[in-house]
Amino acid sequence: MDFLFNHTDQVTAYLLGLADHLWPALLLLVIGYWAIKSFKKGALKLLQKKLDPAAAQFVAQMLHAVLLAFLFITVLGQLGVNTTSLLAALGALGLAVGLALKDSLQNLASGLLLVALHPFNKGDYIEGAGTAGSVEKLTLLHTYLKTPDNKRVMIPNSSLTGSNLVNFSAEPRRRLDILIGVSYEDDVRQVKQLLLDLIAQEERTLDDPAPLVAVFDFAESSVDFTMRMWVKTEDFWAVRWAMMEKIKIAFDEAGITIPYPQRDLHVHTSTPALSDAIAQAD
Repeated sequence: MDFLFNHTDQVTAYLLGLADHLWPALLLLVIGYWAIKSFKKGALKLLQKKLDPAAAQFVAQMLHAVLLAFLFITVLGQLGVNTTSLLAALGALGLAVGLALKDSLQNLASGLLLVALHPFNKGDYIEGAGTAGSVEKLTLLHTYLKTPDNKRVMIPNSSLTGSNLVNFSAEPRRRLDILIGVSYEDDVRQVKQLLLDLIAQEERTLDDPAPLVAVFDFAESSVDFTMRMWVKTEDFWAVRWAMMEKIKIAFDEAGITIPYPQRDLHVHTSTPALSDAIAQAD
């Protein structure tokens, strides 16, 4: 019985000692988590004043993850856990996890690279990894795009840094190219002047650089003209759609033909005398 009482006393003493460490650890956990959450919000507001919102969100998430890891280790130390041994064990575990999560770590490194190089801002229309859309946010592992038909696409960061990345919103102006084919019977000078007049009538085209209309190629069924005009980036698609409609209406009114691919088939029939001569030769 004395043995049982002695062990009961030891267990009770251990639990009381653990309780003495437990409530400060829980208090530290609650206060620390609240402080880290508040710090993240404040840091995000401060970062957004100096960085693009997408990059600011990424940096804030990095700080949040590091501070949470530090809080976790501190709470374990408050509970009496040997944090030095824990850090060594976590280092070995981190190596194994790193090998298993190689792709995720690559995405994380690519996210840091995107923040450093800053190839796009939030709201920019980009094309990368076979997808085009407006940038919504940049996270630790992925970049989120919204497509023109209102779909959200999640792209791994490494896919954006490992392939061509096109930013259509980076420059304030874009060149609009339209290729039009007309019939070989149409007057080249008339077509050229008509296209120049259409450009001049469109108020959203820019005068500098000057627009250009020129014969581009002699195709199989058409003479191809190229129209080159500069517009504001935000007006690109609206001007293109308007010009395509105006070109068709103007060509119809002027009697200019937009041909479709054609091929001439010539059939040669042999005369009866020639057919007999061929048969006798055989």
